[in-house]
Order: sequence, then C-alpha cells, then structure tokens
Amino acid sequence: MSGGTVTTVSSNGTYSFTKPNRDGITLLAGLGVEGDVHAGVTVKHRSRVAQDPTQPNLRQVHLIHAELFDDVADAGFDVAPGDLGENVTTRGIDLLALPTGTLLHLGAEAVVEVTGLRNPCAQIDDFQHGLLKQVVGRDENGDVVRRAGIMGVVLTGGKVRPGDPIRAELPTGPHRPLERV
Repeated sequence: MSGGTVTTVSSNGTYSFTKPNRDGITLLAGLGVEGDVHAGVTVKHRSRVAQDPTQPNLRQVHLIHAELFDDVADAGFDVAPGDLGENVTTRGIDLLALPTGTLLHLGAEAVVEVTGLRNPCAQIDDFQHGLLKQVVGRDENGDVVRRAGIMGVVLTGGKVRPGDPIRAELPTGPHRPLERV
C-alpha cells in the first residue's frame, strides 16, 4: 500500500473546462461529487452522453497528480489545481501506476475505486495551446501514454478536504493496468 495527500479539491455545478477550488467536497456513494455536473449513475461527460446516455458513469471523480503541473511548468505552461477539470488534486502518490480496481481511501471516510485513465481531449489545447502534447503522447513502442489523471467511482461517501491523507489499497490477484475510460 502507498499513500499521498489531497492538495486541492474542486467542483462545478455547470459545464466548464475548469473547476473552482473548494474548502471541501462531499463524495456520494454511487454518484460522485455532490453538486458537480459530472455526478450521476450514468455518464455525464457530453461526448459519452452523445454516444450512449445509458452507459454507467465510470468517471464520477477525476483525480490528477500535482506533479504533472510541475512537469508542464518546466515546459512553459502555467496550470493550477482545478484548471484541467479535476475534482481531487494529489501529491505523493503515483496515480498513473495504480492498477484498475485500486481503492483510494480519501480522508477519514471516502473510498473511490479507480476505473481507468482520463482520456485527454482537444479542449486542453483550447485552454492552453500545445498543452495536449504535454499530457498525452507516445512511448518508444508507439503506444499512447495518457498523463492527465485517473477516474474513479465512489464506493463510500464522505468529506474530502485539502490536507487529507490518501491511502491506496491495491486489488488482490493479477493487476490490470489502467486503460482509458
């Protein structure tokens, strides 16, 4: 098991690329972030709704590692928590290395099950031109590498605040690498 810290929490009740930072958010089991436009049992992301609005919402909570902001700053980009639409910004935990099904214990109560990788879209370039190439690329084998965070579903609700600890509980059995959701 490994852990980190929640640095920032963000939510927005309307569709917008960025999400304002909050003093705290409440995670609701089976739904996502209370009051957030992406909360719900079925998909809420516009592109997913257009494909099939009855799909289960595997993207209830978006988590991103603050270390990504450090990396893109080295390339000349200014990205702050909430700017990429994430709900929870973390530090000290390698989110991208977690296997599918990892349970993230956030704060005293909340538990989020990791469902997969965020699939970055062109809106990132609308936010800052050239940023998309910083958060999605290809490895030496030509495989797509996504670095814009992970997605999850809320198993156990609870309050989450900046400074809360994060504890990762890895699934038993063979680990499945994260894929885009």
